[in-house]
Amino acid sequence: MFATVFVLLYAAHLLSDYALQSDHQAEHKAEPGITGWCANLSHAATHVLVSAVLLALGTAVLNLPLSGPITAVSLAWVGASHALLDRRWPVLWWMEHVGRAPKYAANGGAAFVDQAGHVTALVLAALAAAA
Repeated sequence: MFATVFVLLYAAHLLSDYALQSDHQAEHKAEPGITGWCANLSHAATHVLVSAVLLALGTAVLNLPLSGPITAVSLAWVGASHALLDRRWPVLWWMEHVGRAPKYAANGGAAFVDQAGHVTALVLAALAAAA
């Protein structure tokens, strides 16, 4: 069941991060202040909503035996971890502490570190939901 839940969460992630993220959200989600937090939290809420829809669809179509409370915690984790990573400072902190900045960042590496963080968070959410 882990693989199925992970694929559903990853599909939701791709939809939310690329197809459904507005230019405004992408440009402002890491900024300080109300504009940045509104962009960030609305983007994270999109992740939670799309993930919930796909997990509900998976439950209905594939008869997944997901626990409501554990799934709710997994969805909260998806939203919270996404919001944190998209503030960008955790990605920069990681890159600085593993010796990958600034050369790696200048060559687009921050986007890969960001996505690795998101996928890791999805793995943890899928493990919890499937347990």
